[in-house]
Amino acid sequence: MRTSSKKIAILQSNYIPWKGVFDMINKVDVFVFYEDVQFTRRDWRTRNKIKTANGLAWLTIPVKKISVDAKIFEVQIFNDVGNKAFYKKHYNAILEHYSKAPFLKQNKFLLDKIYLEKRWENLSEFNIHTTKLISDFLGIKTEFINSKDLNLSGKKTDKLIAICQKLGADCYLSGPSAKNYIEPNKFDAAGIELEYMRYDGYKQYQQLHGDFDDYVSVLDVILNCGDRAAEYIFSEKNDRI
Repeated sequence: MRTSSKKIAILQSNYIPWKGVFDMINKVDVFVFYEDVQFTRRDWRTRNKIKTANGLAWLTIPVKKISVDAKIFEVQIFNDVGNKAFYKKHYNAILEHYSKAPFLKQNKFLLDKIYLEKRWENLSEFNIHTTKLISDFLGIKTEFINSKDLNLSGKKTDKLIAICQKLGADCYLSGPSAKNYIEPNKFDAAGIELEYMRYDGYKQYQQLHGDFDDYVSVLDVILNCGDRAAEYIFSEKNDRI
């Protein structure tokens, strides 16, 4: 049982993320979309994977030309027309490759909401909308905040701490890859507990198309498991330091 009164996580928005992101969201009181940092190309902001009969396939959102120092919230989607539009291609690809998924028919409304309800222009807004939509489907009650609305400065660890302090958080849940740059001593000095997510030990479920693979879009578990999807997404694992 954690003793902290308010736990937050901070992560850039992703395109229909894998289940680990939703596991992280479910573990915290507040999840901050880290959108006022530099956009990185060929990253999870614009793409994710699905399973197909021919192996893993990337679904990639095309974006308009941007400056090298553009922030994530500034990136605009390149919306082609007709059948070349990314949302039509992605929608049709998912319907095709998951046509035999047990819960495609039951949960197709999610795909309709993601791809058909609105033609999105801003990448960040689209990714945030879909993450919130899927979180609601999974029964997650976490509060969401966009970092650009906090108007904070600083870099790396200093900015993460500033966000925690702004939101009154005394516990920060970090992704494991941040161990490469995060400075734990600064969290100690600020009186903020630091935890790291662990992404191991998830239960396997019945997937289509060959060997099991954890690292695909969360749509895979939703379309294959339906109302039981949360059983294969949420865990109790984390590391305290």
